[in-house]
Formats: sequence, C-alpha cells, structure tokens
Amino acid sequence: MTDEVHDRIRDYWDRDSHTYDETRSHSISDPLEAAAWRQALADALPEPGSKVLDVGAGTGALSLLAAELGYQVTALDLSPGMLGRAELKAKERGLDERMRFVVGSGTEPPEGPFDAVMERHVLWTLPDPVGSLSRWKEVSSRLVLFEGIWGENDLRRRAKDLAADWLRKVMSVPDDHHAPYPQEVLAELPLSRLPSPVPLIEAVQEAGWSAVRIKRLRDVEWAAKLHEKWPLGSLEQRPRYTLVAGA
Repeated sequence: MTDEVHDRIRDYWDRDSHTYDETRSHSISDPLEAAAWRQALADALPEPGSKVLDVGAGTGALSLLAAELGYQVTALDLSPGMLGRAELKAKERGLDERMRFVVGSGTEPPEGPFDAVMERHVLWTLPDPVGSLSRWKEVSSRLVLFEGIWGENDLRRRAKDLAADWLRKVMSVPDDHHAPYPQEVLAELPLSRLPSPVPLIEAVQEAGWSAVRIKRLRDVEWAAKLHEKWPLGSLEQRPRYTLVAGA
C-alpha cells in the first residue's frame, strides 16, 4: 500500500469517527443486537480472561463487548479518531483496566502473543489481506473473523437495493451508511466486493491458517433487521458469518 492510499484510508475513518456511532449497527447499541454479538463472541473466542487482539477496532463496539465478557482486549486501529472514541467509551463503562489501545495498521500487529486475533468487517479495507492474515498468525494461533457479504450484485440484490433506496426517500429515513471509498482506493482493496464467503476462506487458507470453520450469524442478522423500519431491514439485510481458524 502506498503512503498516499494509507493516509487516505486513515483520514476517511478519522472523519467518519464523529458520526460513526450514530448508526446502531456500528456501535451495537441496540440491546438485542448486543446480546446476539455477545453470544457470537462467546462461541468463537477462547475462555474469558484470554488475551484478544481486535484488529480494526474502530470505536470499540466489539472490543467493549469482549471486555464485558472478561477478556483482556488490545484494540488496534489505524484511525486515532476512531480509537479515541473507543477509549472514552471504555472509561465511561469502567472497562479501561481490561483494555489497551494501539494506533496502527492491521498489517503490523503489536507484539503478542495473543490467545486470539479477531476482526469485524475489516478485511475488505486491507490492500493486502493475505499478507495481513499471515502477520496475525505470527502473534496468535487462533483467528476469528466476523464478516458480511456486501458485494452481491445479482438481479435480486439490485432490485432490493433499488426498492430500499425508494422507500428511504418515501419514508424520509436517511441512509445511515458510509459515503463510499473513492474508486481509486477501492481498486487497491481485493476483498472490497465479496460476492460470497469463498474468497474469504481462500484468503485465510492462503495465509497458512488451517481447520477453517464457518457459521452463519443468523441471530445477529435477525437482531439487526429488527431495529430498522419495516421493510427496510429485510430489504437491506446481508449475510453475516463467523469464520474461525487455527495456526
């Protein structure tokens, strides 16, 4: 990744940090969705008390839930703005003693060892996902990915997107998603348009991880759908998965 692309990605998330948590699915502020994510974490991570590295922690949504469950969490993010909000929330919730915060790239994880490395919706932002996955293997023997399939582009998906866009206008519901990355930045990101979990599994295996297991996060999908106005939740829903692998 060139320094220019690196800086543009960092600046993008720094700007987004001021409004990122206004979206409930970003901040996982809905109680039902938070409960679903706690169960997903408990199912995928080692025993509570373990050391966990959260790559691309953002404003700390998953890191905070893991800390609540008793994990010792290192939150890593490229954006000082995003990580600053995560640290503030940790102090407000009395979780700062279980957490540390490191500004840095997912391609250069802090020194381990960690009992697990996890991420949520981060691999698509990495210019070299296989290289990053290989580096994470150097600091941990357990990989936990929480990913969504955002690149579906068949006729059914396009029809749902058009219907959702029209309904948002009719119902005066603002679009709470990010402005897209510039096309020249997206061109540098191999996993930015995942059409299925297959490229994700292939990247994990190419990086040298083994015993790959994948599971659909149906409880998370259901909870996320409920906090959207009907029928937007159903129209905009994307498949989400947990992928767990060993070194």
